[in-house]
Order: sequence, then C-alpha cells, then structure tokens
Amino acid sequence: MAVRGQKPKPHLQAIREGTFRPDRNSEGAVFGPTDPEEPDWLEIMPGRTGDIAAVREKAAEVWARTVPALVVSAGLTDAQRETAVEYCVTVARLWQAERELSRSGLVVETERGNVKNPWVTIAHQYRSHFRSLVGELGLSPASATRITPPDPGGDDGDIFD
Repeated sequence: MAVRGQKPKPHLQAIREGTFRPDRNSEGAVFGPTDPEEPDWLEIMPGRTGDIAAVREKAAEVWARTVPALVVSAGLTDAQRETAVEYCVTVARLWQAERELSRSGLVVETERGNVKNPWVTIAHQYRSHFRSLVGELGLSPASATRITPPDPGGDDGDIFD
C-alpha cells in the first residue's frame, strides 16, 4: 500500500506482489505490442555534408544499441517511438557538439574578440534534454529501478491478443 505522499506502485508490480486494488492502483496506458520501426534518418536530418552524414550514422548506431533493449526491458512500443527517436537525435547532436568543441575550442575569436564558442551553449542544452530523456526511458541506473519490465507470460486478459 502506498503511504500518503508516496507514488503508488506501478500496475504490474502491484499485481506481482498481490497488492493491486482498483481503487488505489491504475493500470495506466496500454499500447499495442508492436516493436518500434527505425525512422529514416535522412528524412529527420536532411543534408549531404560529411558532418550531417556522421550525425545520422551516430543516431542509427544509438537506435540499434538502445531501442531493442528498451523493447525488452521497458516494453517500448511503436506508439512510444518518438521518444526513442528524440533520444537518438539528442545523443547524436550532443556527440556532434562535443566534436565541434574539440575542433574549435571553448573560446573562439570573432570580430568582437574572444568569446564563448556557441557550441558550448548548444551542448549544454542538448545535455539537459539528454538527462530528461534518460530519466523518461529508464536508461540511467537510478531511473532503471523505476521501470517495471513487461510481463512476458501469456496473460489471456490482454486486450491486444
């Protein structure tokens, strides 16, 4: 039972522990069990320069490494795909920002003298967005403890069977 002020247990956890009560627990949204399809990275990040091609390649690499694990561990479905796409783009853009900072440095010379490289601000914004997506998807060790894995059993009560 949830103590006043604490969040209730996730639906599947309450069922597993035998503490589910309809008046206290909510099943939440249920999505169809369709695996997410990888997007066309060229459509999301158009352009023909070598830098953008490398960013697309990085996004595809992050997708291949992360999304299959999220399907198994968190039950990620195609209906939730946009969050995963946003995560991949954010990681790729953060990678791009760090590469640019390595090439040009934290301070650049302009007509007004030495100033902070604009990529510093871009990297900071992407890093902040990255942290929120990592928490949303359960990709950090701390946030992974809050994700309830999908039930792999043959539950006959599933509306999508």
